[in-house]
Amino acid sequence: MGSCGFEVTVVFCLYFGVFVLGSKYSKELNEPVKDSADEKTEFRISKLNQIWEKAHRLEFSAVKLSELHSDLKLQEKDELNWKKLKAEGLDEDGEKEAKLRRNLNVILARYEMDGKKDPKHLETNFLQDHDGMDSDVYNDPKLDKLWIKAKSSGKFSETELENLRREFKHHKEKLQEYQILMDTISRTEEIHKNVINPAEHVVKQDVLHDKHTELKEKFQSIKHGFERLRKLSHQGFDTESEFKEPRVIELWEMAQRSNFTTKELESLKEELQHFEVKVEKHQHYKEQLEISHQKLKHVEALGDKEHLSRNKEKHTMLSEKTKELGYKVKKFMQDLTNRISRGGLQHNEL
Repeated sequence: MGSCGFEVTVVFCLYFGVFVLGSKYSKELNEPVKDSADEKTEFRISKLNQIWEKAHRLEFSAVKLSELHSDLKLQEKDELNWKKLKAEGLDEDGEKEAKLRRNLNVILARYEMDGKKDPKHLETNFLQDHDGMDSDVYNDPKLDKLWIKAKSSGKFSETELENLRREFKHHKEKLQEYQILMDTISRTEEIHKNVINPAEHVVKQDVLHDKHTELKEKFQSIKHGFERLRKLSHQGFDTESEFKEPRVIELWEMAQRSNFTTKELESLKEELQHFEVKVEKHQHYKEQLEISHQKLKHVEALGDKEHLSRNKEKHTMLSEKTKELGYKVKKFMQDLTNRISRGGLQHNEL
């Protein structure tokens, strides 16, 4: 059963609060978890539970926890599907496994759990999670400069500035994914240099070609995204735009650059309109969860047991609903992205 696991080890350095991915996962970290009568686990894969527990120890805010939960649920679904494929011998070259490993690295980087930063210093309470972009946190000089300029311009309302903030955050995540893919290619090329078997050499050349193609596509997406941010920062939001949500806008622009017919684009536009409603609903619940969290802290400080019980119930309900909606939105986003990508002539999916 050990072959079912990723070849990466999850090591938690509990005293230093550092999360490190090493060279090999253990069998225990990748085997589905069996719930005991005394302890119910959140996920069916041990390493995902370790990440979830780590986030709680680092005192992630309620909204940040709900976002992480959605990402881990999606990762769990993909990993369990992969295990079935692996058992049927459908991932002989290990590329699907490598992509899953990279996706997990993206999640860890997104939540500063990759050992490169101490997330506790960045975000330890809900208000910092909501307003913490001011300290930014984008780790890219061009993005930082553009954000500061847009924020201080005075041309955006509070709502527009929050929408712009989400656009910047989304772009930052794309930069993280690009960097992780670059690192993966560098490691693959290093391994490729040591290949002796000619047949294996051809296989690895094909793998490298696919990864370089994906890297080019991500670079183009980043380039288009930055141009959009630059335009938004200088000119403000277009009131006549088809969509408002950053992820939906990106999908629509991606579809328009692909080879869809007019009829297919119309059908996709309608689907994206429904998706945007889901995204807005999820955003609304995140805001409500934010308010509930602050209210709960206030009631806890007062020591009113009756009000505390009612607020805890409401907070739990909002937390579960936000997690559920977050998962649905991210899964829908994943499915739509894959479908739109396959509509383009030059897409090579790993």
